[in-house]
Amino acid sequence: MVRGLLWILAAILLGGIVHLSTVLAMPRAAKQDAYSRLASLTPVNTMVPLAQPQTGAEIMPFMDPAFATAVCRYDLTGGSLKLTAPVSQAYTSVFYTRRSVAYYAINDRAAGRRTIELDLMTAAQHAQVPEDEEVTAADRLIIESPTTMGLIVLRALAPEPGLMSMARRTLAAATCGIQAAQ
Repeated sequence: MVRGLLWILAAILLGGIVHLSTVLAMPRAAKQDAYSRLASLTPVNTMVPLAQPQTGAEIMPFMDPAFATAVCRYDLTGGSLKLTAPVSQAYTSVFYTRRSVAYYAINDRAAGRRTIELDLMTAAQHAQVPEDEEVTAADRLIIESPTTMGLIVLRALAPEPGLMSMARRTLAAATCGIQAAQ
């Protein structure tokens, strides 16, 4: 009786380990992740508005039709990236991802301004930025990317279908590009 319970407990423990390791390995094993799907549609270091999702033909999984979406596929090997995104009237969010791992997010309320402006760079590039006593963290938002390549996904909510064109115009004004040497 005790021996049977130990076998059952061992089987449950082994099943849990296999399940957890499989879930953690899936993002790395996926061949058609968001970055790969967008590589053929978006040039590097350029903000590109995405088409509204059509049932069964979404560019990325789980796209919400109530949001206008724009993507910047970035590569930081040439320098740090400057992102400027106007804030829409309803809701705007910015996510930075690579291999389906979100490492930073900011929304319109956290931005506190009419425009979200930030510099995206690697830790090595951030270490080379000279310290300026006149510039505070509130003046210049610097985000460190854990990888040199990744995605910036902008989403603007259209609370009503008639406001989708306004949300799309807001995202069309967003820019991302390599900064000139300072």
